[in-house]
Amino acid sequence: MANNGSCRMRHGSVAAVAAGLFLLPVSSWAQAVNACDLDQNGAVNVADVQSAVNMALGLAPCTSTVAGAGVCNVVVVQRVTNAFLTGSCLTGNGHSVTLNWTASASANVAGYNVYRGLSSTGPFTKVNTSLIVGTTYTDNSVQAGQSYFYASTAVDTSGIESVFSTPATAVIPTP
Repeated sequence: MANNGSCRMRHGSVAAVAAGLFLLPVSSWAQAVNACDLDQNGAVNVADVQSAVNMALGLAPCTSTVAGAGVCNVVVVQRVTNAFLTGSCLTGNGHSVTLNWTASASANVAGYNVYRGLSSTGPFTKVNTSLIVGTTYTDNSVQAGQSYFYASTAVDTSGIESVFSTPATAVIPTP
């Protein structure tokens, strides 16, 4: 299977506090404990927004877990503001890696597997749970500040898997 080594990274929007704040897309709903409720009083309100600003400016200890433990920046301020305005709190680092590869020219290809490792020589661990029918895969389980190496394989209709493709590298930004 050929691999064109293309790897496209996407990471969460970073808003700048200059003239104002901009709403970020919300893709996950808060659970029983709302990470954006910084004072844990049961509701996200203006006091939580002020706490997020104070933490981002270093005027208060960073206790937020909105964008990860110990992360207090403009992204946290924006997410807490969005939670105050919309009722939903986006959490996590917002990073993902989208991989694209050239389809195998072999006959009877049933699909592909994608493997990830921390070194270009492996070991690699399969990241997809079922055979990928197309030639694109998005890994949403990456961590900020980490480098990953991805390889794909073709699997034929008899279940025979090809050798690994040439690894593609993805460097995830921090945070």
